[in-house]
Amino acid sequence: MQPAGSTVENKLLELPRLETPRLVLRALSLDDVDDIFAYASDSEVTRYTIFERHLSSKTTTQWLRSVTDMYRDGHPGPWGMELRSSRHLIGACGFRNWETQHGRAEMGYTVTQAYWNQGYATEAVRALIAFGFEYMNLNRIEARAVPANIGSTRVMEKAGMKFEGVLRQSEFFKGAYQDLAIYSILRHDPWR
Repeated sequence: MQPAGSTVENKLLELPRLETPRLVLRALSLDDVDDIFAYASDSEVTRYTIFERHLSSKTTTQWLRSVTDMYRDGHPGPWGMELRSSRHLIGACGFRNWETQHGRAEMGYTVTQAYWNQGYATEAVRALIAFGFEYMNLNRIEARAVPANIGSTRVMEKAGMKFEGVLRQSEFFKGAYQDLAIYSILRHDPWR
């Protein structure tokens, strides 16, 4: 299912634009600093994220520079989640820990609080699942969330991912070792 002339190494040199009924998933740019700072500085949005709340737009700008470096180097950087109707950026999503030899990657997502509980994250996650299986040649896609983050676990379930268990004290962030609920979907699972 790989496009002609495509290899695993060059698939993400230019992050492809993905479209869903309500969203455009696109490469981020420094022009997005204000929209990203709006959610990255929100203590409710960042309550369960690995990244710390951004205290200034300088932090957001530095992060965006690292993202553009990732794009340049062909690493799987995040997509911006843009509303088709208004062209307003409402979040970001993407893959990390892409292990090509195992056909596995982990996905993550963040959405501005004003757009919670409206299905946008689920729509974006479904688009990532399709892209991961069809173009990244993945066999397994994982996502993790602090178990108390009910909104995130619901997104994974609605996207067809299956709960596998809790990784006890799996990662250190927010000043403590955090338990993480792990969900996955496999290429042969129903996902279309």
